[in-house]
Amino acid sequence: MRPGVFALSLLSAPLHVQVLEALGEEPRDLKGLQQLVGVYDPTMMRRHLRPLAELKAVIRHPLPDSRGSEYELGPAGVELREVGRLTQGWLAASPEGQIALGSVVARGAIKALVEGWSSKIIRALVARPRCLTDLDALIPTLSYPALDRRLSALRDHGLVEAQPKRERSTPYAPSRWLRRAGGPLMAATQWESQYAASAVTGERFDFETVFMLGALGRKLPDRAEGRCRLGVEFRDGSGNLALIGVQLKIVEGKVLACAARPEGEADASASGSPTAWVRALTAGDPAELYLSGDPHLTREVIQVLRHELFGSKQAA
Repeated sequence: MRPGVFALSLLSAPLHVQVLEALGEEPRDLKGLQQLVGVYDPTMMRRHLRPLAELKAVIRHPLPDSRGSEYELGPAGVELREVGRLTQGWLAASPEGQIALGSVVARGAIKALVEGWSSKIIRALVARPRCLTDLDALIPTLSYPALDRRLSALRDHGLVEAQPKRERSTPYAPSRWLRRAGGPLMAATQWESQYAASAVTGERFDFETVFMLGALGRKLPDRAEGRCRLGVEFRDGSGNLALIGVQLKIVEGKVLACAARPEGEADASASGSPTAWVRALTAGDPAELYLSGDPHLTREVIQVLRHELFGSKQAA
């Protein structure tokens, strides 16, 4: 399972969301929890609690005198609830109107997102608009019908938009709403690395796609111009430090190009660990990143990314 997918899949289950919200207010015994979430069979309730308990998102405390158990959120549950809050912010920006986390519609939208992300369809479409035939040539690990189902789900939920027809084919590009999905995916990955590392593969998080989703076509102050490199530092299989990322081309305040390679000359640069980037984009503070070149350009790019990915207001 690719990074970012496991946590969002947990939050696509309505009962998990209801449990996190109920226990976020105060600890509750099994009966009280059942009444709040509407599951009246105690055996079924315990079965639904089991995945959260195994992750220590929910912690069970036996009550004295054999009076059953009390449940409360553990640190993993508190942080997963915060990922849910960010995901709810993304769902609220749906082009079809606000979607409530925990609803059937939310489950479908999250499923479409995680399947598009894990299949690398989103990575292919963020590079340039592509039709189904293009995707079939680029992603050999999925059959044509499987790609068709995933692309149709992305389209039906407003995550991709049709572009002008090319001969007899219709290419698709990410919608503005899909561009906002990088924030929840990044937060979900950060949660997984701390609380559910065994649930995901050793594959690194796709920061390049998130940067491209958040930056391409965005508007900076008119004075902003030049090339800006965004780099993420990783240890490769041999333990050596490697740099992945993107390079932005900014003309008259608009990001015109975003290439998934950090090499080449740049007027401004920001680099750091995955954790440093998550903190910079969630808190708006690039203190843990190494900045070089034009610091004003770099900070403006980071603020635009933060606004796009997390809906945060840009700094004045």
